Amino acid sequence: MSETATATAATPAAPAAPNRRLPSTLRIGLSRAAMETRLFFREREAVIFTFSFPIVLLVLFGSIFAGDLEGTGITVSQLYTAGLIGAGVMSVSFQNLGITIAVERDAGVLKRLAGTPMPRTAYFIGKTLNVLLLSVLEIAILLAIGVLMYDLDLPSEAGRWVTFAWVFVLGVSGAALLGIAVSSLPRTAKSAAAVITTPFVVLQFVSGVYIPITQLPGWLIDIASVFPLRWMCQGFRAAFLGDAGVSLELAKSYELDKVALVLGAWVIAGLLLCLTTFRWKSRRDG
Repeated sequence: MSETATATAATPAAPAAPNRRLPSTLRIGLSRAAMETRLFFREREAVIFTFSFPIVLLVLFGSIFAGDLEGTGITVSQLYTAGLIGAGVMSVSFQNLGITIAVERDAGVLKRLAGTPMPRTAYFIGKTLNVLLLSVLEIAILLAIGVLMYDLDLPSEAGRWVTFAWVFVLGVSGAALLGIAVSSLPRTAKSAAAVITTPFVVLQFVSGVYIPITQLPGWLIDIASVFPLRWMCQGFRAAFLGDAGVSLELAKSYELDKVALVLGAWVIAGLLLCLTTFRWKSRRDG
């Protein structure tokens, strides 16, 4: 046997490289959520627009329209607080999410992500968790203003907090799924804000956010009743205004069973729309 062969035989084989498991979809989704949140707070314009708009409107309307409503002991400011919580949640979950995804698609970000080993589900987990965090922050700020400036009483009954919790979960879920679905409508990033913001602004006016639902014409109420915002606001009024505000509702009831039915239906409809309409590439990419 040659010296080379002898040396080769005497050299121990290198240990095999350990099989490294890829991170789970949930772990990747959590990392995406952390990154999405950092990117959001680095964009000062997006932060200011997303959080300040409902806050400014609450301070303005709450200061301009003072006084009690029909002897209920509820002030107009407190009514606006409950309504703008619904609008603030939908602003984060529908408007901001829809515009962001449309811009990312137009810039080719989604196309590049789709070509990576990252599970596509992780992208949506990251977006959803980011929306949940921003929605909680939005609600906390609006509630703080309502309590400190307009004497809004936080619920003292566990049942009303339970109502708030399920209205929040169903509302955020349905609005976020709808935001993902409508992100495919804008042809370019430049048109995203106009295409998505315009219908949202109209919905706010017909859903009882700025104008009490009882003062709207019937045909506008019928239109608003199709969409989730009206029912989100009604559910939040049930949580934060309680029995004192029930007389301000159309049916003299908060109709929480109907609130759950409509919001749940929008979760299912939003999911179906996402599955059938979502695109990872812009129209110019085919």
